[in-house]
Amino acid sequence: MTRRTTGRAYPFRLLVAGSLLAFAGPLVDAHATDKSEPRLASPWVTEHAARTRMIAGRVESGGASRIYAGLEIELDDGWKTYWRNPGTSGVPPRLELEGSENLAKAELLFPAPVRFKDRDGDTIGYKRTVVLPVVLTAKDPSKPIVLKGAAEIGICREVCIPVQPALSLLVPPDAPTEAKDGRLTSAIAQVPRSENPGSQAPSVARVTTRLAGDKPQVVIEAVFPGDADRGDVFLEAPDGIWIPLPQAAGPVEGGTRRFVVDLTDGADLAELKGRSIRVTLVGSVGQSETAFDLVDAN
Repeated sequence: MTRRTTGRAYPFRLLVAGSLLAFAGPLVDAHATDKSEPRLASPWVTEHAARTRMIAGRVESGGASRIYAGLEIELDDGWKTYWRNPGTSGVPPRLELEGSENLAKAELLFPAPVRFKDRDGDTIGYKRTVVLPVVLTAKDPSKPIVLKGAAEIGICREVCIPVQPALSLLVPPDAPTEAKDGRLTSAIAQVPRSENPGSQAPSVARVTTRLAGDKPQVVIEAVFPGDADRGDVFLEAPDGIWIPLPQAAGPVEGGTRRFVVDLTDGADLAELKGRSIRVTLVGSVGQSETAFDLVDAN
């Protein structure tokens, strides 16, 4: 049976009930007087060890300007939440905005995550605070976008809990441009990219695959500007198919770090063969994204 990342959920202690699309509270068009605060922000929703809200603004990026929202999450000390691939356990965050008005498309982005060493295996995600940017496309750019919906976020310490905050925010077509050090702008700059990732971004030097025999594996050699010892690599297979996490192997040599993926560790090799594997590289001074096809080396 194919092992899929979406099926490796942590053991929830269910403390929250209700529909994911539930909506509560008035629409908010907030204009904070504190300059450090986003000018467009919904009220904080506090559930257990997490505070969550929606922020929005216009962001200048790559010579273009467009409107983004952001799912902002603050966690109590010792708690974590998950990346889009949670690792050996956990569930990725979801944002449901089907009740929104004048919204043609919403694309959820993920800043570079970190790896956590847990008792049950390695997980991937964030601690303390994170903003997940959302690219907004209006049906009618001359009219406001009314965001209505809810997030579903897994938070974990010793006990793992799902939180489902209902969120709403009115985003005008003339949304103010965020400052260069703003929350959304900073989060967008940390999203790994496959095109023009920047001179400080890590890169894959070589991928070696061995799929035959009793020890199939993938070896990835990645170059990390800055402190290469802090570099990390994460993999994702299409359709949620499970692929083990790469493990660092051997010393760093000339800024190059080597990672090994053990394909005997619960992987369905028949399902993985020939698939395009998404690679996310996270370094001390940058991040990037690329892909390779999982085929036998010639």
